[in-house]
Amino acid sequence: MKLSIIISTYNSEEWLHKVLLGYSVQSEKDFEIIIADDGSTSKTKAVVDSFQQKFLHPIQHVWHEDLGFRKCVILNKAILQSSSDYLLFTDGDCIPRKDFVETHLQYKENGFFLSGGYFKLPMSISNAISDVEVINQDCFKISWLKKQGLKTNFKLTKLTGNSYFAAFMNWITPTKRSWNGHNSSGFKQDILAINGFNELLEYGGEDREMGERLFNNGLLSKQIRYSAICVHLDHTRSYVNPEKVKFNSEVRKFNQKNKVTWITSGIDKE
Repeated sequence: MKLSIIISTYNSEEWLHKVLLGYSVQSEKDFEIIIADDGSTSKTKAVVDSFQQKFLHPIQHVWHEDLGFRKCVILNKAILQSSSDYLLFTDGDCIPRKDFVETHLQYKENGFFLSGGYFKLPMSISNAISDVEVINQDCFKISWLKKQGLKTNFKLTKLTGNSYFAAFMNWITPTKRSWNGHNSSGFKQDILAINGFNELLEYGGEDREMGERLFNNGLLSKQIRYSAICVHLDHTRSYVNPEKVKFNSEVRKFNQKNKVTWITSGIDKE
């Protein structure tokens, strides 16, 4: 297979359904999906099971007990279960445009990881997206979004669908080419070389911290924010802890300053 898609989720069955539907209509079909489930109830498994016959390869559901926010732990477990040498990471609240997987494969290159972004939707529009809007790709059309009440802003340019414009915007955007957990991809060997995600970290820049260690280990990154498109469904974040966010930031800055690559609290613990 051409790549493994690792999707993190936690008790968001309705959103996960829309996301998996988005992957069921991809232009590229040769991939596997691994659900990195941070302790959801059986409702999430039911959603996963309902999609088992819609993909070329079986969906893997990697689950552990709910002991609080342990996204990095479950992501490391999912990496170990992956079958491909190239991994795409995203979240269970990000619906991919039909060329999402194809775009990541198009831009992949040895010595690089890919840094994508998302277009964030308000709750009203997130709820308005039905199966039809995902299958027909209406949720990526500016005209449909405006009909749902979305106000015009510059960020809508992400959804123009013009490949030349997207390439130009990728080139000029000042946003750092960081590892973004909702839309990034890289070679499995590069992630294993730095011992994966740091399991000491909870919510707040934990994905970016791994990206800093990839940089420290000699990798570069490509900006594909305007090419690999996904829409982010709104939700609450009850798990945000300011002290944990501060801790994560301090760890990331320390590792960046001291050129840390390997961490002991990583994937080799699994």
